[in-house]
Amino acid sequence: MIRDFHLADLLTLANGGSGTAALFFAMDHVREAQVGKLYAAGAGVAFALVFDVMDGRVARWRHSASPMGRELDSLADVISFGVAPAGVAFAAGLTGLWDALCLVYFVACGISRLARYNITAEAMAAEAGKVTYFEGTPIPTSVVLVALLLGLARAGRIGDQMLGGVWRIASFDLHPLALLFVLSGSLMISKTLRIPKP
Repeated sequence: MIRDFHLADLLTLANGGSGTAALFFAMDHVREAQVGKLYAAGAGVAFALVFDVMDGRVARWRHSASPMGRELDSLADVISFGVAPAGVAFAAGLTGLWDALCLVYFVACGISRLARYNITAEAMAAEAGKVTYFEGTPIPTSVVLVALLLGLARAGRIGDQMLGGVWRIASFDLHPLALLFVLSGSLMISKTLRIPKP
């Protein structure tokens, strides 16, 4: 199977691998409480973004886009820009029940957004010759949330010192910061928000 991969597909796999490494570093931060592990997790997401941009450019340059490449890209993006940012957020201190539900919602929105894109992209490309816009924000925009978390980590505002404090709702914790993940997920699945695709 590996012999059937194009160069762009290998870059896509590097994207997914970087997101997986980010998850491992986030889990290591939970275990060891070393902020450097959280920075490494953020670097994993950043590398994933670089590989995500590169795989698209290489596919266009080599005219090697394929249905398999599109599916690989979506699966890698779910890991790197959906599950990994949620993992980084949990490791940074969004560990209350309401926080966890916000993070699960965010990941579910990312999965839904990518599935919708795969379905609509084919129809749109058939009509216009290419995909002309994104419906909802692209899932890689979650790197902004990761960057915010790393900035808070640098300022010492994670864990018990989380920016915005914590609300107690029905005996469970909610950090207001988790609502940014709800907002991000909601923007991803929006059908009214259209962003021109370069």
